[in-house]
Amino acid sequence: MKRIALFAPVLMLALSGCLAKTAVDVVTAPVRVGAKAVDWATTSQSEADEKRGRDIRRREEQAGKLQRSYERHRRQCEQGDEAACSTARNEYDQLQALLPSLPYERR
Repeated sequence: MKRIALFAPVLMLALSGCLAKTAVDVVTAPVRVGAKAVDWATTSQSEADEKRGRDIRRREEQAGKLQRSYERHRRQCEQGDEAACSTARNEYDQLQALLPSLPYERR
């Protein structure tokens, strides 16, 4: 019993610090949660730039594939393949629709 009496003040001091920290954590939790929600809801400029860059690279790859396919079908069309002529016209139209969305680079 004497041991408990000796350790009681030490335990009370230790627990009061834990309780104070817990109280501070509980009070600041809504602020931290709100800040995290705002961070998730907004897009930083660097994130927006990265997304735009990925989108441009995707469209450039698509334009490259269309260009190569168009050239192949155009050569086949010149050799008399009517189906290739129709495919080449469709690919040309798709390519013309895609090109304005790509950034212009001077060479």
